[in-house]
Amino acid sequence: MDVEVRIRGLMMDPSTNMPIVVLKDVASDTVMPVWVGIFEANAIAIEIEKVSAPRPMTHDLTRNLMRHLNAQLERVVITELREDTFFAVLWLRQGDEVVTIDARPSDAIALALRADCPIYVAEQVMQTAKLNTSGPPEGPTAEQLRGWLEGLNDEDLGRYKM
Repeated sequence: MDVEVRIRGLMMDPSTNMPIVVLKDVASDTVMPVWVGIFEANAIAIEIEKVSAPRPMTHDLTRNLMRHLNAQLERVVITELREDTFFAVLWLRQGDEVVTIDARPSDAIALALRADCPIYVAEQVMQTAKLNTSGPPEGPTAEQLRGWLEGLNDEDLGRYKM
């Protein structure tokens, strides 16, 4: 079963200065961090803030390609956590055909925002990530990170709060 999540915020990891997308279960207070690259965080932030670039960014181009091919992004699912790496799948519909495409979670999230489609996390991934997230090498312990994420308020999330 998949757990629907929303973006709770986009922030910098205080110990590594790497961007984190904080996903929150819509039905509970459970949060799950996903570390992303700088460029992917920027693509997500641009869409959160509804800033338009003078030329299409990569995720805008992908959205435009889907539209012109009469495909609709129905949902994205973060499906797996393997060796501290998250995996995601895009669920596209083109007519009567449903196609799944492997994607990085950061790209899937950026596309979901642009397509206004739901974001899900596989229940097993949510359970594993919320309990055992160690972050990037030499990051905080799972207990420290969980306490830190659960204690976030709107000011902590800065200008990217949802």
